[in-house]
Amino acid sequence: MARFLWLTWDGAGNLPPSLGIARVLTTRGHSVSFAGRPEMVTRVRVAGFRTIELARAYEQVQAYPQGPFQRLACYVTSPAVAQEVAELVAVEDPDVAVVDCMFAAALVNLCAYGRPTAVMVHSFVHRALDGWRAHINRLVDMREAAGFGRLPGVDALWGRADRVIATTLREFDAPAAAGAPTRLRHVGPVLGGHLAEPVDLPWSEDDATPLVVISFSTGVEQVSVQAFQRALDAVAALPVHVVATTAGLIDAADLSVPANAVVLGYADHDALFPRASLLVTHGGHGTAMRALAHGLPAVLTPALAFDQPIIGATFEEWGCGRALPAGASAAALHDAVAHVLAHPSYRDRARARAAALQGVDGAAGAADELEALLPARPDRRGG
Repeated sequence: MARFLWLTWDGAGNLPPSLGIARVLTTRGHSVSFAGRPEMVTRVRVAGFRTIELARAYEQVQAYPQGPFQRLACYVTSPAVAQEVAELVAVEDPDVAVVDCMFAAALVNLCAYGRPTAVMVHSFVHRALDGWRAHINRLVDMREAAGFGRLPGVDALWGRADRVIATTLREFDAPAAAGAPTRLRHVGPVLGGHLAEPVDLPWSEDDATPLVVISFSTGVEQVSVQAFQRALDAVAALPVHVVATTAGLIDAADLSVPANAVVLGYADHDALFPRASLLVTHGGHGTAMRALAHGLPAVLTPALAFDQPIIGATFEEWGCGRALPAGASAAALHDAVAHVLAHPSYRDRARARAAALQGVDGAAGAADELEALLPARPDRRGG
């Protein structure tokens, strides 16, 4: 049995696939522990894994510029967190350290951990490499503005790892981007292992009325009551049934719910999507890939994550949906939803893309890559 220490955060697109991979490792006899900020602890413990709270997550937050990313930037870049993580790795002494691709405070010390390391990227790499660089630089800029000095960028941080594992399909990513990590492995999306329970809908399964699913980000920083309300308003007058899922982060009482819709905290998307005709979403990688796996077209309007507009543009490029800008109005959403529903070609192209995902098990592929690091102890590289 090997011990894996997962250094991450509870981003909506980061934690669920990480837990899916951890479940596979556990079934193979390994031990997986997660370490992260306080907000993450309960979610991981509920999933059944040992969890270590990083107590210094926000120790230096007041030094960081105010804004929606203040706490996140402090957690993923601050010197206090970097020191706590380095001390934790020494105490836990894992066989492999697995680090989220955004966790610069953990990535900066990869070479000093003295053990195999892997960086996890839960989205496109080549399509989004410039975006990854800009996003990490934005967080590093905030650290520098806080007076803590500058960290390296993505190329140097990821380049320190023994392996960079992308939970996306290689065929879906763009051709290799200049400067992309040389130890990159695409393993496919992690779509299984989610714990959402099935729900009973108020409409019979043989009801021919099109079903529209609304699902936006489950990340705390990206939650928007306004975005949910605009989506609900957009479909209120359409001849459709609507299921909106909030991940328990929005109270239905705070929404004006039209007569053709139900709002749920949690629902099993793998049960909903085969019945659905369209998804309205923020364009998170995991949700988008799950929709494609079911041949479901989408209307995408991004929240705050930088890769969401890229994923929306990719859906448009493939003819699998329509992409709208962040904050798109209810009228614009209405027109996009009506257009996609009226043109079967979107469904046809989504189903064509689904063929590439059949039989793909990203969780097992990622677990294979992590296990491959166990026998060797490669020379640690400087810098």
